[in-house]
Amino acid sequence: MNAAPADQIRLLDVQALDVRLQQLAHKRKSLPEHAEIEALTKDLTQLRDLLVAAQTEESDCGREQTKAEQDVDQVRQRAARDQQRLDSGAVSSPKDLENLQREIVSLAKRQGDLEEIVLEVMERRESVQERLAELTERVAAVQTKVDDATARRDAAQAELDSESATVAKERELVAGAIPEDLLKLYDRLREKQGGVGAARLHQRRCEGCRLELDITEVNEIRAAAPDKVVRCENCSRILVRTSESGL
Repeated sequence: MNAAPADQIRLLDVQALDVRLQQLAHKRKSLPEHAEIEALTKDLTQLRDLLVAAQTEESDCGREQTKAEQDVDQVRQRAARDQQRLDSGAVSSPKDLENLQREIVSLAKRQGDLEEIVLEVMERRESVQERLAELTERVAAVQTKVDDATARRDAAQAELDSESATVAKERELVAGAIPEDLLKLYDRLREKQGGVGAARLHQRRCEGCRLELDITEVNEIRAAAPDKVVRCENCSRILVRTSESGL
């Protein structure tokens, strides 16, 4: 393949722009905010799971407290009715009076036991509510950090995207001045060779594979016409000759 030396030189400009685009893409993918957001999101998920568990426990305690208070109220009402019967004198039989008094004593003990249960449930519920408040606060704090990291990531990505768009436009303009067949060869080699399709020949060394050319290859390139597109025998990339090629 033949191409004007100036067009071959332009390949180096396109290559530099392609390298810059690769660097920007890598930087975008490797932003520290990505790892930060991932770690924070993991923490947030765990905290939310704990929060849901605490909310469920608090709800269970609430139902348990309501049930215990209802039990106390039922016993209290029954004891009040019995006491009213006792005070009214409506019960005259000694045996019935004894049974009624015994029941009142039993109900008082039952009420005391149930009130102890209510207190125990209330204390447990208060502890759960304190943990619930703490978890709610921690979730909110971590969410704020996630939002902050996300905003910083989005801003950094927008800046990199803007620069990438500028570089891509410049690349389009430079590549537009290169013959189509030469550009196709370059793009094909770039895809195969890790993003580098053309390299400068500098002091008899290919800057693509960093290997020095042997004397036979140097002589062949020296003898080639200026418009001949030469390739590195080691890496197959296009070798662009300049005044610093050492030929």
